[in-house]
Amino acid sequence: MMKRQVLSSRNVVVVAAAGLVLGLAAFAYGADGTSADAVRHVKGRTIISEEFPKVKLSVRKGYRFIGTQQVNLYGLAEAEQYVFARQGRDNSVESFYWIQFEHFLPSNDRTYNYASKNTTLIGDLRFVYNVGSWPDYLAEMAGDPASDGVAIERLLEKRHLSFPRRAAHVRMFHSPSADRRSELMIIYGEALPQDSAIPVRKNGFDFDTESPGSAQLLLGHARQGLIVQTR
Repeated sequence: MMKRQVLSSRNVVVVAAAGLVLGLAAFAYGADGTSADAVRHVKGRTIISEEFPKVKLSVRKGYRFIGTQQVNLYGLAEAEQYVFARQGRDNSVESFYWIQFEHFLPSNDRTYNYASKNTTLIGDLRFVYNVGSWPDYLAEMAGDPASDGVAIERLLEKRHLSFPRRAAHVRMFHSPSADRRSELMIIYGEALPQDSAIPVRKNGFDFDTESPGSAQLLLGHARQGLIVQTR
């Protein structure tokens, strides 16, 4: 798994991000879940960001906007989380886009660094990415009650939804500033049926060496549902 410097302390599905999660009521939300004067707002299935980076992120038809919230990470960074999902059976999510804008606070000099060398271009933005799969994604996400993954899980629960069990995801990171003190993280995840050709193993799977074809397939799925336009 790819680790983000400082904010990742163990080999988890997503970066552990302890801190206070501010619920939807903490914002002066409009119908789309964002305020008119915010740095970022949602219009339909599109996030419009005015900075870091200045971009429009659109999720294709079939996904619905679940919600947004802010998370303080270890007192070191702050993040805005957005979720779009396609519902499957029994209120489980069939596939989702978790989009997170994050930056370190002025109280520290931390920077974002990634171990993976894999890159992909979506629109005009280049992302570093990695791929993973799990037999119980929901349990993995719930492993650290203070993580940003659990924060997303709680956001889904407000809409009576949950992460899929057997699943895979692609994590993509873009650094919008030269000082590497801010990032855009996009996680695309999808449920895997029992007969899926995408490999799953309890202790993790190295897609780069063991199944590069599956990694490219999942990356293709992530790219198909996402439109990135710089502004």
